[in-house]
Amino acid sequence: MLAIISLMTLGLHSGSTSMFHSASEDQATARSVLVRSEKLYVTPKRVIEGGALLIQDGVIVQIGRGLEAPEGARVIEGRVVCPGFIDAWSSFALEENAFEDDRVGRATRASDALDSYVDPRFEQQILGAGVTAYRVQPSAGARAGGLGAVVRLHPGKRADQSTLLADCCLAGGIGLARDGRAVDVFDRVGEIDRWIGALSDGQAYLEEQNEYRHELEEWQKKIAEKDKELDEAFKKAKKDREKAQTEAKDKGTEFKEKEYKEDKKPKAPRFDEDKAELARVASGELPLVLEVHRALEIRSLLEGTKRFTRLRLAIAGGTDALECAEELKARRIPVIVWPQPTVGGRPEEARVKGMGLAAALESAGVEVILGSGAAAGIGSRDLPLLAALAVGHGMQSEAALAAITTRPARMFDVSDKVGSLEVGRQADVVVFSGEPFAATTQVRFVISGGDLVVEGR
Repeated sequence: MLAIISLMTLGLHSGSTSMFHSASEDQATARSVLVRSEKLYVTPKRVIEGGALLIQDGVIVQIGRGLEAPEGARVIEGRVVCPGFIDAWSSFALEENAFEDDRVGRATRASDALDSYVDPRFEQQILGAGVTAYRVQPSAGARAGGLGAVVRLHPGKRADQSTLLADCCLAGGIGLARDGRAVDVFDRVGEIDRWIGALSDGQAYLEEQNEYRHELEEWQKKIAEKDKELDEAFKKAKKDREKAQTEAKDKGTEFKEKEYKEDKKPKAPRFDEDKAELARVASGELPLVLEVHRALEIRSLLEGTKRFTRLRLAIAGGTDALECAEELKARRIPVIVWPQPTVGGRPEEARVKGMGLAAALESAGVEVILGSGAAAGIGSRDLPLLAALAVGHGMQSEAALAAITTRPARMFDVSDKVGSLEVGRQADVVVFSGEPFAATTQVRFVISGGDLVVEGR
């Protein structure tokens, strides 16, 4: 029997309760919820048969078998339980005027363009599909799309109040059609060169900042040493000064103070907000997500970024990514696949498209992440359907589940908050009537941020 994981003895609490849809007052005030299942997916690779989890004050405090419900706890049951889904490529709750604004810069934040008041019916439809978090990006079609954000979907909170990470990645596009016009091959090559140049600028900026910090530390060290010397020699220096003043007076000469020359403080480099974000990308602190589709551009991008050894690159769209699968696999570069890729240079009949591409890339050893696409609206509600289509094309169910849970969470640096069911974190849980991607399966309950937000099907 699996050991029960517990934090109850540590007394961890979230300390808050929130309003939610489709729940009674009794449920809203319940401080404990026990979720039982025939199969519990802690992660896609870690499954507990007959597993359960206990949630107290919105936080998962126990996971295991044979858990007992505390007195007064709400008990929820279903055949399969798994983490809430994450849409890796969404535009939900993004203000309309920000969606196609090509004036954004690399430091523009999606979190600043979130609509505080979205139609709760849309939220409920997405939550009803089991999607509890999503990545949103400003101006998906721009060459430089700014900083993306990961947002938890919660009907009792505004989108700007539910942001899990306001700078989860830097994004942009290469060779994307604008104003209905295709970009010619020379411009596409130029866009790649500009991105490589921008990364070089970011790396140079990073090196300049590091050099300044090193020089500043050395200067501070010298000043500290000098201060210590002056402090130790203060009494002697005072006597010597008084003696020199007396001698000068006796001789009728002018007394001149000895000048103290302090080492010049290093000058800080000029701050550049765009280069600062590029420096974070070059150092590997911030992932870079570039939407690129044609094989020529993907190959050129891969070749140009080889020297940036810390770069965490992800390809979005990747219509022709299968032609570059070997290098993508070798460099562990994931591809975010969505159902409507931009047309590339090859005939449609020669291309592996949509969720067929997801299955083919996964089979080739490339890590696949699924997204509903950046089109405006509530496409996130279709995310589980896209995963099911990928499974129908041959993708393993475990990989498809990872593509909408653990993988996007890891890619966008929020795996400590969402993507798996772990003790000590706020609960994002989906309870199903069957296997997640089966055609007849229904979502029975959804818990987001520890609150029951969808109930009973």
